[in-house]
Formats: sequence, C-alpha cells, structure tokens
Amino acid sequence: MVKPEEQVELLKENTVDLISEQELLNRIKEKGQLRVKLGVDPSRPDLHLGIAVVLRKLRLFQDLGHRVILIIGDFTGMIGDPSGRSKTRPMLSKEEIEENVKTYKAQAFKILNPVKTEIRFNGEWLRKLSFEDIVKVTSKYTVARMLERDDFEKRYENGIPISISEFLYPIAQGYDSVMINCDVEVGGTDQKFNLIVGRHLQSEYGQEPQIIMTLPIIEGTDGKLKMSKSYNNYIAFNDGAKDMYGKLMSIPDSLILKYMRLLTKIPEEEVVMFGKGMKTGKLNPRDVKMRLARDITTFFHGEGEAAKAEQEFRQIFSERGIPSSMPKVYVDEDTMPLLSLIKQIQKDKSNSELKRLITQGAISVDGKKVTDIFAPITIENGMIVRVGKRKFVKISKKT
Repeated sequence: MVKPEEQVELLKENTVDLISEQELLNRIKEKGQLRVKLGVDPSRPDLHLGIAVVLRKLRLFQDLGHRVILIIGDFTGMIGDPSGRSKTRPMLSKEEIEENVKTYKAQAFKILNPVKTEIRFNGEWLRKLSFEDIVKVTSKYTVARMLERDDFEKRYENGIPISISEFLYPIAQGYDSVMINCDVEVGGTDQKFNLIVGRHLQSEYGQEPQIIMTLPIIEGTDGKLKMSKSYNNYIAFNDGAKDMYGKLMSIPDSLILKYMRLLTKIPEEEVVMFGKGMKTGKLNPRDVKMRLARDITTFFHGEGEAAKAEQEFRQIFSERGIPSSMPKVYVDEDTMPLLSLIKQIQKDKSNSELKRLITQGAISVDGKKVTDIFAPITIENGMIVRVGKRKFVKISKKT
C-alpha cells in the first residue's frame, strides 16, 4: 500500500487546482479508499484525448486503491453544460442521449479499470425530484454567487441571455456529489466553478465537502482552441491507428511536451530532455513528435498497429509515397468539375469547406495540385485523389 503522503505527491502532478492538498491527505488517512467522481454529459458519441487527460488521473486514483464513480449525465445532458460557452447550448433529446451513452462505457474502459469503476446515471435521482425539492436545493445557492462564474458574468455584462436552466446545471452537477457522497471530484479547469458548487452543497447537506482537482485543458490539432468535436480539431478514442497517428503528427510543435506530460507515461526526466534537445536544435521536433504519436497510438491500438501507422506515415510524408491501401470511390461520368468530384469523396463537408480546401491547394489529382474549383477532371480508372494531408482515395469508373 502506497503511503498517503506519497499518494498525494503522485496525484497532484500536472494538476492546476487542488482544493486542498491538506484535505486530500487527511481524507486518505481517515478513509483509506476514497470515492472519486467524474461527471460526463453524453453530448457526443465519441470520447477524445481531451477527456483522456482526466480519465488518466482517475486511473491513477484506481491504481492507488481508490474507487471511481463515473456519472453519466443522462438527465443533465438534456440541459447542456454552459461552461465556457458564449450562448445557450441547444438541449439534446432523450433519444440522442441514449444513442451516445451506448458507446461511452466501452470507450472509457480503454483507460479506466472496470472492476474499480461504478457507473451511475444522474437521472436515477434527478428525475425523482419534485418541484418542491428543486426549490429547496436551489435555495442553497444565490444568483450573486452564480454570476461570479466567468462565462455567466461576461454574458450578463454583454446583455447576452442566460436561461434559468443554465443556472440549474451546476446545481444539478453539485447535487450529484451529494447523492453519491463524493470525496474527490476531478475535471478540467473549465469545470472549477461547478465543482465548487458541489463542495458547497455537500456542506449544506451535512457532508464533508469534496476535494476539488482540476487538470489542464489541451488544445486540439489546430493548436489554438480546446480540443472539441465542434471545432473539428479532436483526436477520438475510436480513430483508426493510422488516422490517430497522422492527427498526432499534425499538432503544432509547441504542444509536443504538453501532450507528453498529460497523455503518456513518458518519464518527466525524458520529457525535459526532449524539450532541451528541441530548444538547442540537437533534436528534430518531428522525431520527438513521432515518439509521442507512437506512444499514444500504441496505448489505444497496440504496438503492431502503431508500428504499421508509423511506417505508412514515413512512406507518405518522409518518402513522399502513397498509402498501401485506400478507399475506392466509384463515379459515373467521364469528365466532371473538380468540385463535383470532391463532393463525392467528402460527403460530410459543405460546399464552402470544399471550395476552401481546393483554393488553398489541399487537393491533388495523380500528384498534381489543382486549385480551380471548376477545373474539368477526366476520370480514369485507378487515378488517385489526395484531400488534405492524410486522405487518399482511388477513383474508379462505374461499369
């Protein structure tokens, strides 16, 4: 059994807020095994590396002998977490939430130990609350305190509407902590206010207030905005090995060390060494990034698939080759404008997105870049179209 003092040292690594370190130490000494909570709303079907930062910390808690309670917000998901948002988020339907929940457990268990994880749905208790119950709970927190939250304060000052349901969200999340008698709640830095509400409500209900632990939010592949499916800059747990490796290689060099610290088990001494090597020019950032991509891809897909992904990446980008296999797209016409052809390849993108890809030089046909959206393309069996850095398709004529 790891000593309480050693546990705290391990757990506080890479945290932003820990309220408080002394409380965490005392709680471990008193209880031995802690109940550690993470609340997630099933707003999207795919988990991405942004949530992996928090799940990795929870796994560390488990490895140290503690129990994780994963709260799936089947009820609060219909409200939508307003954290960091400049406007009210559309509510999800019950059907949308149920569909997303199906994949959550399987994805979360790629990191968490299922034996040491308790899955709960907050609809278990929130759906049972009467209006009288809701009045009692909400009376324990003031509007003034609610407006201390940064995003609410900005919206209020700018005259942007805030719905009452959004005020209810942090109350509901805090009430979750009361219902499971939580010892520690973990989340990203954007969740700090909600976690503090939970701490306050537990005190109001006569419980020991939960310890709060927040972790950094990682930027997505664009290097600017936080990783999110909404910003199309995410790397999903369910991405294939080649796609995952390729996306990791596309992140800006400035994120390499942050990703290493938050998403891998690479020792800190080695991370520091990589940082010094890149700074002095002794190490090529591309090579360090390949180590990062290999480590993360190996975790999700195994060494064999990671090795194949790396080999293909080298072939495409270092040796200017093409993938050994690629999807086929069948077309009827003998000749067609480039935009029409790309529409058949990228059906999930809008016309404006496709036009931007073409004019920015992201499209090549048989190795030749084409930037005219109306350029006539003569269709030939086996011709290869490249879209962006990583997508290759082979064109075939329908017979």
